[in-house]
Amino acid sequence: MKITLKDGSVKDYEGQMAIIDIAKDISEGLARVACAAELDGKVVDLRTVVDKDSHLSILTFEDEGGKAAYRHTTSHVLAEAVKRLYPNAKLAIGPSIDTGFYYDFDVEPFDRAALDALEKEMKKIIKEGAEIKRFTLPREEAIRFMEEKGEPYKVELINDLPEGEELSFYSQGEFTDLCAGPHLMSTKGIKAIKLISSSGAYWRGSEKNKMLTRVYGTAYSKNADLDAYLEHLEDVKRRDHNKLGREMELFTTVDVIGQGLPLIMPNGVKIMQTLQRWIEDEEEKRGYVRTKTPFMAKSDLYKISGHWDHYKEGMFVLGDEEKDKEVYALRPMTCPFQYYVYKSAQRSYRDLPLRYGETSTLFRNEDSGEMHGLTRVRQFTISEGHLIVRPDQMDEEFKGCLDLARYCLKTLGLEEDVTYRLSKWDPNNKEKYIGTEAIWEETQGRIRKVLTELEIPFTEAEGEAAFYGPKVDIQAKNVYGKEDTMITIQWDAIIAEQFDMYYIDQNGEKKRPYIIHRTSLGCYERTLAWLIEKYAGQFPTWLCSEQVRVLPISEKYHDYAKKVEAELKENGVRSSVDERAEKIGYKIREARLDRVPYLLVVGQKEEEEGLVSVRSRYLGDEGQKKLDTFVNDICKEIRTKEIRKIEVAEQQA
Repeated sequence: MKITLKDGSVKDYEGQMAIIDIAKDISEGLARVACAAELDGKVVDLRTVVDKDSHLSILTFEDEGGKAAYRHTTSHVLAEAVKRLYPNAKLAIGPSIDTGFYYDFDVEPFDRAALDALEKEMKKIIKEGAEIKRFTLPREEAIRFMEEKGEPYKVELINDLPEGEELSFYSQGEFTDLCAGPHLMSTKGIKAIKLISSSGAYWRGSEKNKMLTRVYGTAYSKNADLDAYLEHLEDVKRRDHNKLGREMELFTTVDVIGQGLPLIMPNGVKIMQTLQRWIEDEEEKRGYVRTKTPFMAKSDLYKISGHWDHYKEGMFVLGDEEKDKEVYALRPMTCPFQYYVYKSAQRSYRDLPLRYGETSTLFRNEDSGEMHGLTRVRQFTISEGHLIVRPDQMDEEFKGCLDLARYCLKTLGLEEDVTYRLSKWDPNNKEKYIGTEAIWEETQGRIRKVLTELEIPFTEAEGEAAFYGPKVDIQAKNVYGKEDTMITIQWDAIIAEQFDMYYIDQNGEKKRPYIIHRTSLGCYERTLAWLIEKYAGQFPTWLCSEQVRVLPISEKYHDYAKKVEAELKENGVRSSVDERAEKIGYKIREARLDRVPYLLVVGQKEEEEGLVSVRSRYLGDEGQKKLDTFVNDICKEIRTKEIRKIEVAEQQA
């Protein structure tokens, strides 16, 4: 048989061979670091036997498939350690993930001491170096096997697998687990491990099921790489908006108010207000007109739009349809309200496009398990807009929405942190959507053409569309690697029909408009979380709730400090004076911890000569400047929304 390798070279073999033996034939060194293989496009075990002409690539830890096999094997080592130290623990699932692996157990929660003990036991198992073996069993025998081991979650998984599915198991020493693989050849191939944390996780992700204990860990082929990752985790903790946002008094949460209902504090409100005013002004420049619509509506509205049938589970419903004459619901979006603004008068083709914008408060009944700080909440504010356009205007208006979104991202310094996704319907689940297959294929094709013309790299994802149309989702990851949609632009060629929306064309005939549903910045709460993590709380000056703090070196200079503050405020610079009877060094340290970008120290010389001594997070001690010079400089920085580079390490709080 002929084996074509990754580099295009071909190996000839007389008969069938295990992939590990092929790897050894290529290079003993390669075989030692091999983790898995890609055989004719599928990632498989090294123990897999090849018996025909094939394309083969040996995967090491540097390859995604190899890394996944390496970490999946480590998750089994964790499971074995848990069963050794906690024999009554029940096994659930333990996959590899982008950052390492996790395993879910039905067992009491683990504290840090327990994780350290498990990690020690894992290292012992790795040192034992047990060979990992794979075997299969018929369904009934597999069920009996796991029942005898007292593993009900594994039995449930087997019962849910399709008939005819191969049921494979992997054993290492005294431990055996139901698993599809692939895995390393033995445990001794694992070099560097760390258990990161333990948390609760519902079985199969449903809050209707039992809460299990999930253990997160990671594994690397080199200790140096593990150390670098652990250092990265420390940086993640420093940037976590949930922690940092509370420390900086940007937001808080209170149990008696409710999960997913954050309180935005004055510092956070100032940032969101700055963002909102900027967005509203920018939209006005681009031809948007503003609306203000109710927070709730009768169910009748949502039945027309289709939300009642397709989105009711995600809405807060006020009333009972069986008991109450009228049932209301808090709005999860603004679109149907703005449609009636459009319908309030007869529209001509000359009136289009009409661009409606609204800073909308929305309500969505998110699952409790999905709540996280400001990124997933039940009440939020969004830079929402709907464009009513003629079909021939659709492509250019869609490009305009993308241009606005990209301008916002660039201004905030976030353009390099996002990816673009064309979110399509799922043709295998047509009941989830409204409209014909022809409309869906046409609109998806037109979005694809727009993205290509704008030279925007994008991926495509089936089943991620709204029920009424495909969209472009602009995605970003938080510090923990979880991806969320930050901005969305949706193409709607369907809803106008349901709301009987029309315009009069040049021939005097009624025509259906198209609609673009879009956000320019997205959800303000989620954006604030994103900015906290991006800048570790050290926002660009124009966004800071406090931009300058004036520090008099003694009480004698309070009057001059207040004069400086008054000049700053007169020019729209957010500032304060630290009048406390503390040493100047202490005041400087406090201001740095509060992440104030500019500190102005004032004393006798500054007062006599109209100066300020400038210390910034950007350059450190910038020396003395004329007050009017400093005011002009910072006003320009704020006006242009400049993102200055932090060049002095000790200035970073």
